[in-house]
Amino acid sequence: MKYAQKALLGDQLAGARLIRLLEEGTPEGIEELRHIYPHTGNAYLLGITGPPGAGKSTLVDRIISEFRSRGMKVGVIAIDPSSPFSGGAILGDRIRMQKHSSDEGVFVRSMATRGHLGGLSKATFEGALVLDAMGYDVVLIETVGVGQDEVEIVDLAHTTAVVSLPGMGDDIQAMKAGILEIGDVFIVNKADKVGADDVVRQLMTMLEMRERPAGAWIAPVLKTVAAQSIGIVELVDAFLAHRDHMKATGALERRIAERQDHFFRELVKQKAYEKILAALEGTESHEKLLRELREKKTDPYTAAEKLLENFTVCA
Repeated sequence: MKYAQKALLGDQLAGARLIRLLEEGTPEGIEELRHIYPHTGNAYLLGITGPPGAGKSTLVDRIISEFRSRGMKVGVIAIDPSSPFSGGAILGDRIRMQKHSSDEGVFVRSMATRGHLGGLSKATFEGALVLDAMGYDVVLIETVGVGQDEVEIVDLAHTTAVVSLPGMGDDIQAMKAGILEIGDVFIVNKADKVGADDVVRQLMTMLEMRERPAGAWIAPVLKTVAAQSIGIVELVDAFLAHRDHMKATGALERRIAERQDHFFRELVKQKAYEKILAALEGTESHEKLLRELREKKTDPYTAAEKLLENFTVCA
């Protein structure tokens, strides 16, 4: 293994190169991932999501500092929009969390969405596995910041924190339709601005309307001013309290199992898609279906069914 062995020893350069191979979907990267997979399952995965402008990157920077003050190693995956030219991350890890660049206990890696919806990169799952295997106690995943569409983080993280801020009008109302339901901890950042208490009240009112079984975790709503490091200690306490609650109730084990199942299903869908298209592209039947679609002689649903008629699923 070219990079796996070094990554397992905590080599950040090897880890970065392995993640790059996984982002590119190379066979070499997959083979390396097979080698490190048995060494995963120890990291605490924390997702930070919310709308653009909420101050997520500054918040993540302060959260890193607090975890480090408690002696915990921190890996960070920061999801960025893709460059329309190179396909790479627009912001990049060079300008993120620079004060941690000399700390060997912190590893920050930017990933481009590469057109993938849901607020995450396609390789985020694999990247989190690499950081887990490298021995990081906490893996922070900061989503790209696209609002309601960022619900995919709940399929990856053990704890999902939803960040909002005052002064965004109907932003909280919009969050009801999707992202509000996924939060384990809610953060009102930039709480020194006018309207912060109103946002807190709105969130608490909406959270009270959520149905919860007896003994379920009650999501707290916390105020922070990340730029001044206000409320960060209490926030990290809440994260760890949620982790402990999940461990005590068995919810953590269930969430890990659900994460593995989701990852497996996504891989099956991807590989099935690739194999079917590889077998059919350029064939006469495929070209005929495309012509019929263009000429409106058939519809996409019927075309898809016809395309799959020659494929059977093994029992």
